[in-house]
Amino acid sequence: AKDYELRQYEAAKWVSTIIRGESQKEALRQGFWKLFQYIQGKNEKEMKIDMTVPVTCLVRSGCTDFKISFFVPFEHQDSPPVPSNSEVFIEERKAAAVFVRSFGGFASPEKYAEEAEALARILRNRGQSFHEEFFYTAGYDSPFKLFNRHNEVWYFKK
Repeated sequence: AKDYELRQYEAAKWVSTIIRGESQKEALRQGFWKLFQYIQGKNEKEMKIDMTVPVTCLVRSGCTDFKISFFVPFEHQDSPPVPSNSEVFIEERKAAAVFVRSFGGFASPEKYAEEAEALARILRNRGQSFHEEFFYTAGYDSPFKLFNRHNEVWYFKK
């Protein structure tokens, strides 16, 4: 469809952390740095790992816990180094069909929420069945990239 796409993601490992009781913006900041330290060598092998995109944030309605995640690069999918920080963990996400809405610019939590609501409205209108109780934000750009930025919101198909 012109206003969203349906993607099929294979099962994959992500390195994640959960930030509790902060604003989404602050959770993203704190979570990003914990995960960045992991890829900079704060892991059992003291191995540097390439930065990947997207950086995702799990947003649940009415909840102030946010799960921030980096995709584990393909060359480390079989055995990612174990994080040294007990607040960072490796998770395996199951294969899933995901409804995706893309947008540009600098994405604030408010903009992500607005785009997620627009996607939810479109999906409901088209009779699509999806998990409405949560969505993921996905950011693809460095904070230093000023133009042609790419952001997404994801709802998982039921």
